[in-house]
Amino acid sequence: MYQGLVLLYVGAVLILNGLWMLGRIDDREIGAINVLVGGVSLAVALRLAFGPDADPASVKAAALSLLFAFTYLWVAYNRYSGADGRGLGWFSLFVALTAVAVAAETLAGAATPWQLWSGLSWAAWAVLWWVFFLVLARGRPLARTAAWLAIAEGVTTGWIPGYLLLTGAIPQP
Repeated sequence: MYQGLVLLYVGAVLILNGLWMLGRIDDREIGAINVLVGGVSLAVALRLAFGPDADPASVKAAALSLLFAFTYLWVAYNRYSGADGRGLGWFSLFVALTAVAVAAETLAGAATPWQLWSGLSWAAWAVLWWVFFLVLARGRPLARTAAWLAIAEGVTTGWIPGYLLLTGAIPQP
C-alpha cells in the first residue's frame, strides 16, 4: 500500500512542478506540495528502513524512496531560501545515474508486467533527473522540456499507477 500512496503523490508533485516551471504556479506556492510529498516519502522510507519488519529488500526500497524525498524537500528549500538550484542539479546527476542502474537491474529481472513497468519508470525518471542536472547545474536551456517531461511522467509513472495500486486494480507488488 505504501507504494501506491507514494506514487500517487509523486504524480501530483511532478505534474505541479511541471506547471510551476511553465509559469502556471507561483514560486511562493510550489513549496507546499514539495514539502508534503517529500515528507510523506521520507516517512514511508523511514518506516521501510527502520520498521519492525525491515529486511534487506525494504531497506533498499527505503534508500530508493529517499532519492525522491530528498529531491522534493530540496526543491521546497530552494523556493523558500532563494538558492539557485545548482546543488540540486548536481544531486540530480547522482540520482539519474543511480536510476539508470536501478532501471537496468529491474528490466533485466522483469518477469511480470508490473516489474516491466517499474523498470521503464526508473528509466524515465533517470531521463528526467538527467534533464534537471542539465538545467540546474549546467545551465542548459531545457526548462520547458523538463516541465513537459515532468508532467508526462507525473501522469504515467505516478498518478495513474499510484491510484490503480490504491484501488486494488493493480495487485500490490
